[in-house]
Amino acid sequence: MDNHFSSIDRHARRHLSRRDPILREVIRLVGPCTLQHNPDGFAVLVHSVISQQISTKAAAAIRARLGILLGPKGITLAGVRKASDDKLRAAGLSTNKIRCLRDLADKVHRGELPLDDLHQLTDEEIINCLLPVCGIGPWTAQMFLIFSLGRPDVLPVADFGLRVGVQRQYNLRELPDRSRLIKLAEPWRPFRSIATWYFWRSLGAVPQSG
Repeated sequence: MDNHFSSIDRHARRHLSRRDPILREVIRLVGPCTLQHNPDGFAVLVHSVISQQISTKAAAAIRARLGILLGPKGITLAGVRKASDDKLRAAGLSTNKIRCLRDLADKVHRGELPLDDLHQLTDEEIINCLLPVCGIGPWTAQMFLIFSLGRPDVLPVADFGLRVGVQRQYNLRELPDRSRLIKLAEPWRPFRSIATWYFWRSLGAVPQSG
C-alpha cells in the first residue's frame, strides 16, 4: 500500500499548525501523519460499506473474516460476485449490507461504475458517480476519496468521529453541526483530509486503513 500522503505530510502539518492552534497541539501529541491510501477502489468501497454504523473494531473484525472466507486473494470483485449469501453472512454482514455489496459488484462488473477512471474526475463528480450504488451515501463516497484516491482536501461533515474529535479538542458544549464544522475547518484548506485524520487519531482510532 503506497503512502501517498507522506509526500505532503510535513507541508500539511506546518500549514495546519500555523492556521489552527488547537490542531497544532493535536499534531504535536500525535506526531507525523500516517494516513495511507489504497488504489484498490473496490476493496476500499467494500471496507466503507462494512464500516457503516458499526464500531471501528467490529468493522475490522468483519473485514478480516470476509478476507479469509473469500480465499487467498482476499476481497476482490470476482470473490464477492462468486460468494454465496451464506458465506457473506458468515463473515458478519447483514442482509442489507450483502445487498449493497451485490449492487456494487454488479455495477463495477457491468462498467456502470468505472473505478479505474474516477481519478480523472473532481471530488464532486466522483461522489455523483458513487451515489447511485446501493448503500453508498456522501460519507462512504468521501471515505473513497480519502482512502482510495488520496484526495487531500475532503471534509466528511457527517462523520461522527470527526465531530466528536472536534467537540473535545475545541471544548464545545455540543457536537458541531454541518455549518459550524465547515466554518471551523475553513483554515485547514487545502489539507482537510489530513486535519480530519488528526481528529480521528486524537480519539485513538481511524475508520479504516484503506
